[in-house]
Amino acid sequence: MQAAIKYPSAAASLLINGQWLASSASMQIHNPFNNEVISEVSCADDRHVLQAVKSARQAFEKHRFVPSAERTAWLKGAANLVQQRLEDFARTIALETGKPIQAARKEVRRCVNTLNLSAEEATRLCGETLRFDSFAGGEQRIGYYEQVPLGVIAAITPFNDPLNLAAHKLGPALAAGNAVVLKPSQQAPLSALMLVQALLESGLPPGQVNVLTGYAREFAQALVGHKDVAMVTYTGGEASAEIIAKNAGIKKLAMELGANSPVLVMDDCNLQKAVEACVSGAYWAVGQNCIGVQRIYIQRSLYGAFKQAFVEQTARLKVGSQLLDDTDIGPMINEREAIRIEQWVEQALANGANLLVGGKRDGACYYPTALDNLKDSDRLVCQEAFGPVVSLFAFDDLDQALAQANSAEFSIHGAVFTSNLNTAMKVSRELDVAGVMVNDSTDYRLDAMPFGGAKRGSLGREGVKFAVREMSQTKVMCMQLDLD
Repeated sequence: MQAAIKYPSAAASLLINGQWLASSASMQIHNPFNNEVISEVSCADDRHVLQAVKSARQAFEKHRFVPSAERTAWLKGAANLVQQRLEDFARTIALETGKPIQAARKEVRRCVNTLNLSAEEATRLCGETLRFDSFAGGEQRIGYYEQVPLGVIAAITPFNDPLNLAAHKLGPALAAGNAVVLKPSQQAPLSALMLVQALLESGLPPGQVNVLTGYAREFAQALVGHKDVAMVTYTGGEASAEIIAKNAGIKKLAMELGANSPVLVMDDCNLQKAVEACVSGAYWAVGQNCIGVQRIYIQRSLYGAFKQAFVEQTARLKVGSQLLDDTDIGPMINEREAIRIEQWVEQALANGANLLVGGKRDGACYYPTALDNLKDSDRLVCQEAFGPVVSLFAFDDLDQALAQANSAEFSIHGAVFTSNLNTAMKVSRELDVAGVMVNDSTDYRLDAMPFGGAKRGSLGREGVKFAVREMSQTKVMCMQLDLD
């Protein structure tokens, strides 16, 4: 078994009150490319939930008034350690997810940025003074409001960005002064465990972050429904989100679910840049990206040239082992997901779609694929593909294209390629999404910007500054003075 992580032992992956513990049950973590076992983690149960939440609650009560400078030091210290261990982190991400090593390195660098942004926000979380004398009855009163932590936050993260999305939960939560119980992805928990270890080495007090690994079905309902959990922050699928919402009870929820990202390509755009951005945005991280390019609507006069260039560039992408520097497309998270994408493509072809490139599966690897002549009812069009498949459409009327782009139930980002400012503004205004990228791929994300959905599948916002606000609440202080 290949060692992939740095904490006491492969099986001791439960962190409760500062101690790495093992449970009686465990699960193996596999390399998606060849299915080799790369590590093993413990499986938590309801008993561990009670211990972890209790530990987090006690840590919160003990450290809730820790100075912001100290919280900053934890986060900056962890950022420095992650930077120093970049190759270890990147290799671990690649091994557990199948993400190509170059993309894994980029994720590590983003994690460092996320932690540093969180450290900065810890010192910026403040309120403002209030004019109590602005209305009769407020005379001789002064006061202010401030942002205070919520308490214990349950954080549940996915496999596709296992390190940076864990940082997007832990960083803002700690910056705001909360304690956390982290449930990392059961498919890819290893890099998140390494991140928590870096936080501990940077002085994070015992219990401030607790970790429960294993199968969500065994303990997640007990976690999200616990009365001492003040907030649940979740990134993942809609089905699990509905279960969380039903079991959480009266508490704050933040959810980032699926999407089906549309791109509009106008005939006045820079064709080369549009093709390059769409190819990268479609196939980055093997298409397992909630803001990856999925549907491309191209103005008819440019359609032929765009399609040809897109297919040629897609065909040049190298598929293979994610650990090789020249690999563009590694495996999907498992063979089951690759088979699902294969079936969706076959269904679209049976309905009359044209295969332009790709359409091949080798184990968990699905070759980058593009189709056209699809129907609106095809799964690849109306659902989130979450794989390396793109659908191309020609359009004549911009309003009609916008209506098609807005037809998906899930929405996070959209994009438009154009040199016309008026067109850019029209699309930005009328696309029913939470973020519009102009002359850039839908998968562009700055970790400092607000991030979330605009339709089904969105509660709250991520992005460090905005997540810190979500993970805190206002508290008012009013003082009546006797100045007579």
